[in-house]
Amino acid sequence: MSVRFNHTIVHARDNRESAVFFTDLLGLDITGEWGPFIAVGLAGGVTLDFASVPEDAITPQHYAFLVSDDEFDAAYAKMRERGIEHYADPQRRLPGQINHNDGGRGVYFMDPAGHAMELITVPYGGRPS
Repeated sequence: MSVRFNHTIVHARDNRESAVFFTDLLGLDITGEWGPFIAVGLAGGVTLDFASVPEDAITPQHYAFLVSDDEFDAAYAKMRERGIEHYADPQRRLPGQINHNDGGRGVYFMDPAGHAMELITVPYGGRPS
């Protein structure tokens, strides 16, 4: 049997706010709701299951997403239009910029719950040969 990643739970102050922020920014869909979870579908059947938890129970995490150039362009345009703070680096020393690491483009930003999000167009280490 091969091991495949299926889902992860993303803690949020407000699961709907975080799910809608994410789906709107990346042009994705909410694919299900059950119990405390709002699921957002990604490629390969993977879901991010947003769950509301008390704010003091949220431990900020880092989530990185490999996106196409067109998806990056669309998301980055929305970030600029909406005034979403973004950075070229994870330390947030280069505000309002993107990076060109590994021959692609990348950007870091925070979601409504304080998680560090990253969009990249080329995997770390460069494009596979």
